[in-house]
Amino acid sequence: MSRASLAKDPRDVAAMFDDVAEKYDVTNDVLSLGQDRLWRRAVIRAVGAQPGQRVLDIAAGTGTSSEPFADAKVHVVPADFSLGMLTVGKRRREDLGFTAADAMRLPFADDSFDAVTMSFGLRNVSDVDEALREFARVTRPGGRLVICEFSAPTNKAFRTIYTEYLMRALPPVARKVSSNPESYVYLAESIRAWPDQRGLATQIQAAGWADVAWRNLSGGIVALHRATAV
Repeated sequence: MSRASLAKDPRDVAAMFDDVAEKYDVTNDVLSLGQDRLWRRAVIRAVGAQPGQRVLDIAAGTGTSSEPFADAKVHVVPADFSLGMLTVGKRRREDLGFTAADAMRLPFADDSFDAVTMSFGLRNVSDVDEALREFARVTRPGGRLVICEFSAPTNKAFRTIYTEYLMRALPPVARKVSSNPESYVYLAESIRAWPDQRGLATQIQAAGWADVAWRNLSGGIVALHRATAV
């Protein structure tokens, strides 16, 4: 299945995330077998933000990924295009500046942030290249980009097992813990159709970022891509 065949109207994708917002964090914890907590900590270390710096956390959802930044006295802006996610997040952390934002048309001035990070959201953007260029626009020269996204397991045998898990085990588990289990069928398909580590690195570089590198997490189930704004 190609990425093009998975293209959805952004309004449909937003509605999908609105539907799963209430149980989103719990569902992710169950489906990832708790690995999502390790991935979030890896993102925080990769961004390396210092107190007082400004970080844009795009596709922040309910703000789980933003909280460690705020607790470390980093000025973080949790942004998402799902109003449902933002509403749930605001109930959890009233002190965070949750902002409605489209990754392809960010409502921020040029050079506004010391770092931009996005976890498990880039594959749901209808124009990934446009989003990557927008991230570069709002990042100051020398600033950082950190993308945490599902990728291709490095071991071929494990990659086959992982793919089978996504399409066979994930939907039944989601039906037990999610408020909208059918959404996770789409999410599983989007993971399978997503480019591998090198493919995404090439896209990031083509969007104008420098020093592009990646690090595999959990055997390549997830990859952490890093880059520097020119």
